[in-house]
Amino acid sequence: MVEVKSHEFEGFLAKSARHYRMFVIYGPDRGLVAERASQVAKTTGVDLNDGFALIRLDASDVQSDPGRLIDEVNAFGLFGGEKLIWVRGAANEKQLVDGLAHLASHPPEGSHLLIEAGDLKKGSALRKVAEGERSVVCIACYQDDARALNGLIDAELAGANLRITPAARELLLESIGGDRIASRNEIQKLVLYCMKDELIDENHVLEIVGDASAVSTDEVVDAVLSGDPDGFLHAVQKVIASKTAVFLVLQGTMKQVQLLETMRLEMEERQQQASQVMQTHGRGIHFKRKPVIEKALRNWNSSDLARESARLNAAILQSRQNAQLEDNLAIQTLLATTLQSARRNRRG
Repeated sequence: MVEVKSHEFEGFLAKSARHYRMFVIYGPDRGLVAERASQVAKTTGVDLNDGFALIRLDASDVQSDPGRLIDEVNAFGLFGGEKLIWVRGAANEKQLVDGLAHLASHPPEGSHLLIEAGDLKKGSALRKVAEGERSVVCIACYQDDARALNGLIDAELAGANLRITPAARELLLESIGGDRIASRNEIQKLVLYCMKDELIDENHVLEIVGDASAVSTDEVVDAVLSGDPDGFLHAVQKVIASKTAVFLVLQGTMKQVQLLETMRLEMEERQQQASQVMQTHGRGIHFKRKPVIEKALRNWNSSDLARESARLNAAILQSRQNAQLEDNLAIQTLLATTLQSARRNRRG
């Protein structure tokens, strides 16, 4: 097994990546998965602007055509030279897993294989195959910790010859971290805004940086729980415009519903009021959002929240299995939850 941990990635990229031909890059941070896949692709030496040397596939393409992956990897390039087969949107599709297992035991000589996957759990089929073979490199991508975020900030600021005050850095760190691409976009937006200044302070951060730590999902989640369809559609459009993955909104909503279920169960078991439960479980919730959460606690019961959580979880699974439908599936599912909230609000 060749496993590259987060803190090892830069060293691996510089020294060892070129010695391997097959990579599985996965994790819940979709932005980081995409960024690292692009970095690995550059180490292959394949011309990424050559449509004959770079073959892009979706996991559904492999699933619908059982022999496609092996055929593409083993086929000779039209004009000779190295090839890169880049598969996106992978989960645990059987044809992809079987194809990787075959290629792992018969490593390609003139091609590279790069697979981008979602949050693969330990023991899942694709990870099991990849981790069991020395010819395949596994790269996990989890949300950036403080060290990684500070490194990201330093790299972007150094490129623009800018400095930042300690207080502004702390505020910036609180506002990024949910998704690598979203975090980088926020920092680059800040850099562009401060190009004529030498020092970035708290006011700059407050004026220009959005909340990318929650990947700008709070506004959408609040619209869902408030039963506000117009507000939901407006908030989703803002998320799409910021190039944040809609999948992350779906995931954030599910986590919020799960927290609500936990809080509602405590209310029912201990016969407490919403405000009492908020004192113990709602400490991390911003004060501006607490009225929305309290109203949801009053209008939903634990059984219905459990069913809604299961439905959201099923939608997340489906979106991983079919990346092409991810955005539509997420929006339809969240809109359905929004309408459910609206009905409960009217009854309440």
